[in-house]
Amino acid sequence: MFFWLLRLLFVVSGSITSWFVAHDELKFPIVQMVISVILFTLIIFIIAFWPELKGWYKRIRKGHH
Repeated sequence: MFFWLLRLLFVVSGSITSWFVAHDELKFPIVQMVISVILFTLIIFIIAFWPELKGWYKRIRKGHH
């Protein structure tokens, strides 16, 4: 299961990397790994702060009505 999530992370980061770097360049795997680490950090951040983010979103939505 973990490898499926890791594989999905690499597919997404490879797609994002291909927008900026050609597949045949030598730096492609390095840039892909950097983007993977950034995405992983973002996912962990969202999971860790989910209750606070949800409360913040509810306060914003309540303020607009």
